[in-house]
Amino acid sequence: MYRTKEIAALAGVHPNTVRIYEEWRYISSVPRGENGYRLYSDLHLFQLSIARIAFRCEIVQGRIRAKARAIIEASGKEEFNQALELAQDYLSHLEIQYARALEAIELSELWMSEEHSIFNETYTQTYTRSEVAQILDLTPEAIRNWERNGLLTVPRLPNGSRSYTENEIRQLKIIRTLRAAHYSISAILRLMNKAATMRGTTAIIKKVLETPEDHEDIGSVTDRLTYSLEQAIESAKEIVELLEEKLRSNV
Repeated sequence: MYRTKEIAALAGVHPNTVRIYEEWRYISSVPRGENGYRLYSDLHLFQLSIARIAFRCEIVQGRIRAKARAIIEASGKEEFNQALELAQDYLSHLEIQYARALEAIELSELWMSEEHSIFNETYTQTYTRSEVAQILDLTPEAIRNWERNGLLTVPRLPNGSRSYTENEIRQLKIIRTLRAAHYSISAILRLMNKAATMRGTTAIIKKVLETPEDHEDIGSVTDRLTYSLEQAIESAKEIVELLEEKLRSNV
């Protein structure tokens, strides 16, 4: 049995974290000794380890943090079979997000290359914003927001209506992919602003996306998405291994 300070040291967390995790039911109920002190067991140490590893992930966007929390909650209820299923789903989700992040970079590099430049083609077919939103499975509000933030400039017809062509649709696909990969608006805008000087060069899109200008706020981890996802994937694999070992030992 362990006291609070002892188990906190073993788990690599602050004693207050142990108490909070007990309050949030991330670990099982903790019995008390005759003197009133909490008495933790190896079960609690295991549950704390699951929580500590799951919360290593710095990414909070989308469903990533929610999925990590669901694993911890199942572990805290001692529902380890469910926790393993959730961990495997979490790992799969992270791997998909990682693939999308790499895809976003590849699409951007293709967009920037001189021979494949999407701006070298002329199209006569035009679309309204609502039609484009339907084609791309987006909301008109999302497209409007991207335009408002300077990610896209759409030509207008003589009557003042915006005229979307295949060029704008392709550019929106890149923006959509980058946003789906959780790149920040500022990171994407940085890429768009440098597009003219980078096109036809050997500039590395990944470095541009992940290296903010000096004057920008770098508080967001989305500009380090690929690195963060790699770390999160390794943590998810570690959780899966721990849970599998736990279930084998309980057989």
